[in-house]
Amino acid sequence: MAETTYRICTLPGDGIGPEIMEQAERLLEAVSKAFGVTFDCERQLIGGAAIDATRAAGEKVTALPPATLSAAQAADAVLLAAVGGPRWDDPTPGAVRPEQGLLAIRKNLGLYLNLRPVRIYDALRDASPLRPERLDGVDLLIVRELTGGLYFGRHERQVDVEGAGRDGTKGQTAIDTLEYAEFEIERVLRWAYEAAARRSKVVTSVDKANVLETSRLWREVNHRLNAEFEDVEGEDMLVDNCAMQLVANPAQFDVLVTENTFGDILSDEASMLTGSLGMLASASLGDGAALYEPSHGSAPDIAGKGVANPIAQILSVELMLRYSFQMDEAADAVAGAVEDVLAAGWRTADLADGTTDASHLLGTAAMGDKILEAFALRAGSREA
Repeated sequence: MAETTYRICTLPGDGIGPEIMEQAERLLEAVSKAFGVTFDCERQLIGGAAIDATRAAGEKVTALPPATLSAAQAADAVLLAAVGGPRWDDPTPGAVRPEQGLLAIRKNLGLYLNLRPVRIYDALRDASPLRPERLDGVDLLIVRELTGGLYFGRHERQVDVEGAGRDGTKGQTAIDTLEYAEFEIERVLRWAYEAAARRSKVVTSVDKANVLETSRLWREVNHRLNAEFEDVEGEDMLVDNCAMQLVANPAQFDVLVTENTFGDILSDEASMLTGSLGMLASASLGDGAALYEPSHGSAPDIAGKGVANPIAQILSVELMLRYSFQMDEAADAVAGAVEDVLAAGWRTADLADGTTDASHLLGTAAMGDKILEAFALRAGSREA
């Protein structure tokens, strides 16, 4: 029987991206051998690396080259590491920024929702800034709308505006437009309700309906979906209250769904329940090939030092196996391997605390080694 082949477009990006992507590619090779599939990985440029390369080649400067987009569109899944860094922080209006590549690939692939599972590992309870008892029962899925709202609205800078400057003189104004169509809201809420129906049957829809008209429409659609899904409890929560509740009582949430900007902020806040952004993976789903990435940034301050935590990148592979390739058994083995390594006391610098044994402090590649060893044991027990 012919071996199944999956095409993956890998985007190392900037900063620590190439280092953690290397560990993900090593894991894919191990999964390939253990489960009898082939992963055909094609590396492409995105973000600051793409800006530098297109500028050096005398081409149109872009954070998403045509070759990258073509490879992503032809792939079965896209695996991204990280983009951005201060070296590309050009304050000039209209300057090309690394993040534009990320926004553009999401838009071109039709990836309209983002999933961020928030898991609490027993071994890392002390790494969280919250007291361990507040983490009891936390199993949260954040569903974020990804291609609408402020990030994709009209952005405009006006100069020499009367009264906009100090003391009533002429000055600048900036305009960012927040806009949502009803169908954009409904497709994300529907996904959240369908997910909740398979989980603990509670959806918390987060908005700012006491101020924003887009949020009032969001709330109306949420009520309509809640009436349709009779077995799922739906609730509304204002975003400022939600930010407080994520700290005060995070276990109350099952599926939390919200618009783009609120989701960006709240998911980063929720990541700290786990103790580090280096632990949180994400999946962006929609009409085209799904995109998987860590929720952390490019960490340029530690790039090239070999100390970055690769776990979020590895857990992004787990999500890819689960959602794009329906390889749940392999995904379970990856997730279990990460848990085994943490339970054995192995840590990267961002996860270390005062109780961490110095002999158990690992760099990027060494942590990858430990996870591969644990994965091999779990995959081997499957065959036994």
